[in-house]
Amino acid sequence: MREQVVLTVTTVNVNGLRAAAKKGFLPWLAETDADVICLQEVRAEPDQLPAEARDPEGWHTVHAPAAAKGRAGVSLYSRRAPERVQTGFGSDEFDTSGRYVEIDLPGVTVASLYLPSGEVGTDRQDEKERFMAEFLPYLAGLRERAAASGREVVVCGDWNIAHQEADLKNWKANRKKAGFLPEERAWLSRVLDAHDGGYVDVVRALHPDTEGPYSWWSYRGRAFDNDAGWRIDYQVSTPGLAARAVKGFVERAATHDARWSDHAPVTVVYEL
Repeated sequence: MREQVVLTVTTVNVNGLRAAAKKGFLPWLAETDADVICLQEVRAEPDQLPAEARDPEGWHTVHAPAAAKGRAGVSLYSRRAPERVQTGFGSDEFDTSGRYVEIDLPGVTVASLYLPSGEVGTDRQDEKERFMAEFLPYLAGLRERAAASGREVVVCGDWNIAHQEADLKNWKANRKKAGFLPEERAWLSRVLDAHDGGYVDVVRALHPDTEGPYSWWSYRGRAFDNDAGWRIDYQVSTPGLAARAVKGFVERAATHDARWSDHAPVTVVYEL
């Protein structure tokens, strides 16, 4: 009888890794059961990070900082050495923006994504739309290449889009705001359409009738205490891998003061 292999993947926007390292990220890292961790909004060059965050013992790390100092930045931590590393997705505009990195592990490709947040009526929204237009064809191609070689894919990260009304507490007040615009939600629907992007929102598939679980809460007011959050951090995988997900949850801090980011880690356990 073949021994069950478990792959635990966590994704979290750290809202600045140097700050998070001082607030509680390092104790969390020391205790996590994750095999792979995807970080977003690292906002630092590797040499600016404390050694215990840059190259923690027991982890193989890949850092993809943004060319623009102090912005964006994605990283991947893996307990196994990657077979392949790729920064960016072949975009002239975005490959140096610290928004995408992927690694190959045995049988699965894991990516860390930080999709632009956007802001209605500004250049930031135009940037977000350009990113989405380029990224969807890449995602479809990645899925097709993986299928041809018998591999699975999971793209983890801060997608900066709440897909459905169940994905944010105050959806009625946010219908004209970046992150819940009809065109953004329609784009994410394409990512998750079996005949288009072909991916699965893993946590939603595990919790189909749940409000949330939210992964981001504003630092303003009492959003966290009232659980007035957004679900914008996703693990989006190929259907074969999604079918092997046995548990998915948000590692929500016990109290507001215990948070080390305005996002919480989103963890999925896959039985391979």
